[in-house]
Amino acid sequence: MIIHVKEAKYIGDYVIWLRFNDGAIGEIDLKEELDGEIFEPLKNFNQFKLFKVDPDLNTIVWENGADFAPEFLYKKMKVLA
Repeated sequence: MIIHVKEAKYIGDYVIWLRFNDGAIGEIDLKEELDGEIFEPLKNFNQFKLFKVDPDLNTIVWENGADFAPEFLYKKMKVLA
């Protein structure tokens, strides 16, 4: 199965709640993942929390073109019961 992000919500700080197409639900803290020029603006909470789920890329994206692969998010998230 190819993993897709179906829903995402901002929790606080650099934490995002995620729901995937296989039903998995979890949270991920991306604070330590914001390396590189494209992620620099996202270190500002006001910019970070403006992500959306892109229906074509099937992951979270930001206006500046930053995104994370859904497989990366899936592997790194803390699964919620």
